[in-house]
Amino acid sequence: MDKFNFFNDMQEKINQVLENSPVKDIEKNVKAMMGQGFSKLDLVTREEFDTQAQVLATTRAKLEALEAQVAALEAQMKKQA
Repeated sequence: MDKFNFFNDMQEKINQVLENSPVKDIEKNVKAMMGQGFSKLDLVTREEFDTQAQVLATTRAKLEALEAQVAALEAQMKKQA
């Protein structure tokens, strides 16, 4: 038996043991518990967060442009007065 077959057989046996062990059930239960816990929290998805971050950046840029316009208008009014 060469090393490659030995390691493949060993990996296959370990996978069979893990599939038939309670580890799979524990993993499923932990995932279910965590999913329930996260659903109770007020969380947003990454996509929603990125969208809102983009909206905020756009709004901030518009605000800065408007502030510059107001400052220019105020300076113009001071010159006229």
